Amino acid sequence: MTLSVVLSLAALAFLALLALLWSSWPGWIKGLLVLGVTLFYFHAYDAIREVWGWPSGETLPERFVLLAAVIDEPDAKQPGAIYVWVNALEDGKPAPQPRAYRLPYAKDLHALLNDAQKKIRDGVSQVGTAEPKVRKGGLSWLRPGDDETVIKLGDLPVPQLPEK
Repeated sequence: MTLSVVLSLAALAFLALLALLWSSWPGWIKGLLVLGVTLFYFHAYDAIREVWGWPSGETLPERFVLLAAVIDEPDAKQPGAIYVWVNALEDGKPAPQPRAYRLPYAKDLHALLNDAQKKIRDGVSQVGTAEPKVRKGGLSWLRPGDDETVIKLGDLPVPQLPEK
């Protein structure tokens, strides 16, 4: 898929070059063409990053199984981040493919994920929920930071086998 996207971008750039050099279009249309191809390039770059497996900045699924977590603690040069690899639960079943997410660093989330990682190493799978933080009153869309998510983790229940 990546090769086809690269070839498509190369073909688009080649067609734009031909239009710029040998067309009798006015200069403002040629300028719009250059601007459009440039914006399309950056949009395609962001789309390719999502396909290549870079952590998503989207919100976590409502229910998920935690597979792994990497914590990048903040320092003077960077604000820090928490990277989690989860498998979404859809209709009580895991999604076919896991997904990586990037979360802003929070000390309480750091502690929660450290405990969960220890349990995962001991063979206890961790299931989690992600719910938007509810704030009451006022115009919530005016307050920055209201897009925070409350993450809760717990042990995945052991499946019960039917009696013989």
